Amino acid sequence: MDRSNFIREIESGLNSKFGRGIENATPVQLHDSIAGAVMRDISGRWNKSVEKHLSGRRACYLSMEFLMGRAVYNNLLCLGIKDEVDGLLKEHGRSLSELEEIEDAALGNGGLGRLAACFLDSAAAHDIPLDGYGIRYKYGIFRQAIENGFQREYADDWQKYGDPWSKRRDSDAVEVVYADETVRAVPYDMPIIGYGTENVGNLRLWQAEAVNEFDFAKFDCGSYAEAVAAKTSAENISMVLYPNDNCEEGKILRLKQEYFFSAASLADIVKKHIERSGTLDNFADKVTIQLNDTHPVIAIPELMRLLCDVYGMDFERAFEITRKTFNYTNHTIMQEALEKWSAALMERLLPRVYAYVLMINERFIKEMYALGKDREFIRRLAPVSDSTVKMADMAVYMSSYTNGVAKIHTDILKADTLKDWYGLYPERFQNKTNGITQRRWLALCNEELSALITRLLGNDGWIKDLDRLAQLKKYADDEDVLREFMAVKETKKRQLADFIRVHDGAEIDPGTVFDIQIKRLHEYKRQLLNALSILYIYYGIKDGSIKDFTPTTYIFGAKSAPGYRRAKAVIKLIGEIGKLVNSDPETKGLIKVVFVQNYNVSYAEKLVAAADISEQISTAGTEASGTGNMKLMLNGAVTLGTLDGANVEIAEEAGEENEYIFGARVDELKKIMPEYDPRKLVFSDEKINRALDKLIDGSLDDGGVPSGQEGSFKELYKALTDGASWHVPDHYYVIGDLNSYVEAKLKANADYRDGLAFAKKCWLNMCSAGKFSSDRTVKDYAENIWKL
Repeated sequence: MDRSNFIREIESGLNSKFGRGIENATPVQLHDSIAGAVMRDISGRWNKSVEKHLSGRRACYLSMEFLMGRAVYNNLLCLGIKDEVDGLLKEHGRSLSELEEIEDAALGNGGLGRLAACFLDSAAAHDIPLDGYGIRYKYGIFRQAIENGFQREYADDWQKYGDPWSKRRDSDAVEVVYADETVRAVPYDMPIIGYGTENVGNLRLWQAEAVNEFDFAKFDCGSYAEAVAAKTSAENISMVLYPNDNCEEGKILRLKQEYFFSAASLADIVKKHIERSGTLDNFADKVTIQLNDTHPVIAIPELMRLLCDVYGMDFERAFEITRKTFNYTNHTIMQEALEKWSAALMERLLPRVYAYVLMINERFIKEMYALGKDREFIRRLAPVSDSTVKMADMAVYMSSYTNGVAKIHTDILKADTLKDWYGLYPERFQNKTNGITQRRWLALCNEELSALITRLLGNDGWIKDLDRLAQLKKYADDEDVLREFMAVKETKKRQLADFIRVHDGAEIDPGTVFDIQIKRLHEYKRQLLNALSILYIYYGIKDGSIKDFTPTTYIFGAKSAPGYRRAKAVIKLIGEIGKLVNSDPETKGLIKVVFVQNYNVSYAEKLVAAADISEQISTAGTEASGTGNMKLMLNGAVTLGTLDGANVEIAEEAGEENEYIFGARVDELKKIMPEYDPRKLVFSDEKINRALDKLIDGSLDDGGVPSGQEGSFKELYKALTDGASWHVPDHYYVIGDLNSYVEAKLKANADYRDGLAFAKKCWLNMCSAGKFSSDRTVKDYAENIWKL
């Protein structure tokens, strides 16, 4: 990009749109004009890339979530002009750092959506023809505030200042038909700029609009609400990421969302294929579709409907093409998390699609009888049984491949969750361990460490080939390099401390250990275990049983689903523990607890770069993979965790001696849980009992939640000791793993005092992160599933 021309482009955009110059533009106006200049610059190569993808065989990634994060820095980095643009702005008294206030495009809830974003980045960087399809939610994951210790949710209007990184494409709009309404799906395309290449990927997000948004006759008669009822109903479909589905209306809206983007995407994919090929006979030769979890599985019967009803294909031929086209990524081993829909609801909302669900089901039953399977086996696996449509079963049956996202996860799918399916179709099952893009999660978020890596390697080739970090292991005993590495970590900790002071009003000491747990708040991720361990350690320091404790700041970042009262109680509990330990003169300076507000991608970029200890403490066998563990590892943190998800492979890559592994393993839990009684542990172990007592003795205030009601501290206690709702007592083995966890935590705390030895562990983690690049993952998909 020509230096002087780029500045002229920015200045022209500012002047024409806002009547401002660079010197007096607001950060939002500056961002808008930078985005405009970039979008104009890439338009030619973007159009060429789209056409190239469409003219050959391509993969389409259907996902309910795309957690893209802030685009401006990443796009400038991928174009190779970030530092140059920053320098140009500084000549005018401005800086790219001013764009920190720009909203994240938070169209995802956690790892699922961020994985989708990383995959698009990696595919673009490595010239892999992969395009994303999802929903353009008006409000993404909510904006979180902590008020009186409780999570409060506010609308995340990420488009309030516009969306300069997207292009509306009215010419590609399609209609999506439900039994009770027809809505218009309008695509907005977002470029995914490939690092170091001319390739630009495409993310197409659909926005729901009314076909006829205003009824003048009804308005003229005074029926003002009815006049815009169609507009409201249609727009609700793409209004909010994951509406609460605890009620019937919420379930209807969720199913409408899933069908909306699946049907719109398929209509678009099929139309563009026919425009180029003139036939659907070769559709599966030119298009492969990856279903990211069960949310888009409704696309399977929808493609059958399109092929048969719209294009006149016979059922068996359509069945063959559909099964060859789709592939399914499973993200959970928990049966309760495998999506199921009421057959009556689906039939009422999508009658013709449901008819094809039944036809697919009959085809399955016929196939199973031919294989000699008994009725119970067939009932268990049938896509429709007990008046329920089981989306995971539909996905496995109607896909070419099913993959898990970490080795242990895939092994559990084969041995347990999808055991019968694996017995039927072992050749269809693959493992694709998740990955992260090193562009955003190191080159962008940790420029200081990136500069050190580049200097030691002699060039920045690692930004597209993360395996090259392994060459740096030779410096693991080089004191000069380790001290430089430690200085980088200290810098990132100071930067995080400054940000937390401004963002959250909390003072933290960069000289302490930064022990960080950042992820979606869910019981299986066991933020409660972390909280209880802090109480355990706090009282151990006070009674003298824990000595020589290295001062530590425990940092949490997480959002709970709005209706998940027990998870929200854990947020309140962490805050109350923070009040207790932060104000106690006996532990002041030794323990600090901070729960940061509104954890998102941009906050994560600061947290992962500053962490010393990465908390990855899910119950063994519950976390499919995790990607936060990879981000923290890549930035030089040790893993304090269970052998769950990708932690297993992290320990294999970096060496278990460089991690802090604790807790019961999957095979051990199978033997333990049937006879497990957590009360025996509580009553026989004084230190566990002392920590648990704080939930019920009134010393921690849960803010007036009725005693025993879900969301109170007493109910948390009851869930651990007696069980609650569908839980057996201590369903996620929090009490069972507490002693082992504290032991590992104290070991890491003690080891930190030997600065060089601890730095070596961190360094070896960073050097061993090559396997966890999403570049590797996407190349694996491209070769072994998508056949690109």
